[in-house]
Amino acid sequence: MKKIVFTGGGSAGHVTPNLAIIPHLQEDNWDISYIGSHQGIEKTIIEKEGIPYYSISSGKLRRYFDLKNIKDPFLVMKGVMDAYVRIRKLKPDVIFSKGGFVSVPVVIGGWLNRVPVLLHESDMTPGLANKIALRFASKIFVTFEEAAKHLPKEKVIYTGSPVREEVLKGNPETGLAFLGFSRKKPVITIMGGSLGAKKINDTAREALPELLKKYQIVHLCGKGNLDESLQNKEGYRQFEYVHGELPDILAVTDFVISRAGSNAIFEFLTLQKPMVLIPLSKFASRGDQILNAESFERQGYASVLYEEDVTVKSLIKYVEELNQNNEKYKTALKKYNGKEAIQTIIQNISEA
Repeated sequence: MKKIVFTGGGSAGHVTPNLAIIPHLQEDNWDISYIGSHQGIEKTIIEKEGIPYYSISSGKLRRYFDLKNIKDPFLVMKGVMDAYVRIRKLKPDVIFSKGGFVSVPVVIGGWLNRVPVLLHESDMTPGLANKIALRFASKIFVTFEEAAKHLPKEKVIYTGSPVREEVLKGNPETGLAFLGFSRKKPVITIMGGSLGAKKINDTAREALPELLKKYQIVHLCGKGNLDESLQNKEGYRQFEYVHGELPDILAVTDFVISRAGSNAIFEFLTLQKPMVLIPLSKFASRGDQILNAESFERQGYASVLYEEDVTVKSLIKYVEELNQNNEKYKTALKKYNGKEAIQTIIQNISEA
């Protein structure tokens, strides 16, 4: 039986692509383990899946000054030792890393054990963890073709983003029933990430009187961001977040208004949903969402509304343009084959 160790954490985005790959390896009888941090979100997610989980020490990698920068390099070094010992015991045939600060000790520990390491980079430019890890990797899978120019060419394989099977299996009738919607108007799903996005939330709600004339709205507004005054608004449903219902909601969705995190927008792409993308500004991030969104716009999958340009008027205008050009967007979206991402990654894992 072949063995694999997965790693990646710090945020759900560094875990969910692993969850898209793992069931396919389970079908092929791989022995699967996961190495992550003691208290990271990955621990909660992976243990729910019943996959053996091993914790290691890890320090956060920061680009800015913080007193913790003095302590954290020592935690990373201890993490490398923890990972080295654990990998030596597990004896995997290959390690698959999705990035995040916890992955660096695991990648180095695997390299020291002479285990092949495969990385996956979600964004157009590598994050700090993958910048460090890539020198220890034998192959680097990229989500965006444009990302190749930032990485060693001999290691790069373009795959796109692996998408979880359950996301693709939503039932539109179940979605309509859950939402209490009808077929009479198109459905727009608005998402601002797990914590929500204040500007998107506020602007979308201000635009409701106009939007609800032509559309039904699903608003995933993030924890603590419900507006009680809108709970019974006809044609409008708001949730802090959804779990099992999300595939059914996406199945009935016609258009999406969203941030431009890589994993989410590739789910919309695979489901062929035209998008208005509102990326995090450079002031709030390293600019990766802006690059992601602009790539999708170039390929005809989405239109980009920059955060500083978000107003009620501009939001309504972009939604109307999306609706009017729906067929053009659909034609472009159909060119992408999301299933190839998992197939290519599985093949390379098997050959490692």
